[in-house]
Amino acid sequence: MGALRAAVDRYLEKLRVERGYAHGTLDNYARSLARLAERAESLGLDAWSQLRAEQAQTLLADLHRQKLTPGTLRHTASAWRGFFKFLAGEGEVSVNPALGLRSPKLRRKLPEVLDADEMTQLVEVPGDDPDAVRDRALLELLYSSGLRVSELCGVRWRDFDIGDGTLRVTGKGSKTRIVPVGSKALAALAALREQDACGADDPLVRGARGQPLTPNGVRARLKRRANEQGIWKRVYPHLMRHSCASHLLESSGDLRAVQELLGHADISTTQVYTHLDFQHLAKVYDAAHPRAKRRT
Repeated sequence: MGALRAAVDRYLEKLRVERGYAHGTLDNYARSLARLAERAESLGLDAWSQLRAEQAQTLLADLHRQKLTPGTLRHTASAWRGFFKFLAGEGEVSVNPALGLRSPKLRRKLPEVLDADEMTQLVEVPGDDPDAVRDRALLELLYSSGLRVSELCGVRWRDFDIGDGTLRVTGKGSKTRIVPVGSKALAALAALREQDACGADDPLVRGARGQPLTPNGVRARLKRRANEQGIWKRVYPHLMRHSCASHLLESSGDLRAVQELLGHADISTTQVYTHLDFQHLAKVYDAAHPRAKRRT
């Protein structure tokens, strides 16, 4: 292994061990840095200190011509900047060649959501068979607490305080937070616990043979239940999170509380839901205000 690739591997290990990055995030960083390493090797460079800013910019422009999305390009540039900041800290470079990279502006896409009626239709899974009890708990919890699918798959019964109605989850960067659990989700979890006779170290929601559900397992269950419940939109775990956040913000207007619930490090990430809320307000205004109605 060359010195260039070895430095990349050290950086990825730092992200994994010290920052607790998720497997999928690490894969994205690895792909971004592999592209950079391939270009550096093709240029015959022996050390990262030899890479110039214009060479990094040329590579990013090449990736743009290969039709990579603006979001991917911005993530790629960010990964490169973080990598060279790491190398500077280790004394391997004195200048960050990725610092001034220009990438396409990212047009933020408003998140998809289910409305309150659609969500009620989805989560009220009928039946008392084991699968219905399990899926009802899964759906109610995702919607109640706005969990990421990785957070849901990682929680154990010891993380659940039924008395306080709270759940301790570990999110991005291994950060722990306490989230509230609504009354419907509490009832669904109580039924699940009675059915499965779970121990403290058991997964909160289990799949086959008592193993923790995988993210793909959660997605499959959501898709199946959406079809059975007559929801014909594409339903996926993050849609439940988006819907939870949007409905909370629409009802309360408390952006900081929604940020805390979701575990967003930066409130600008949460602010996308204010745009969604305004979009809803604009539709209501156009339909209801006498001076806003369009002429036929």
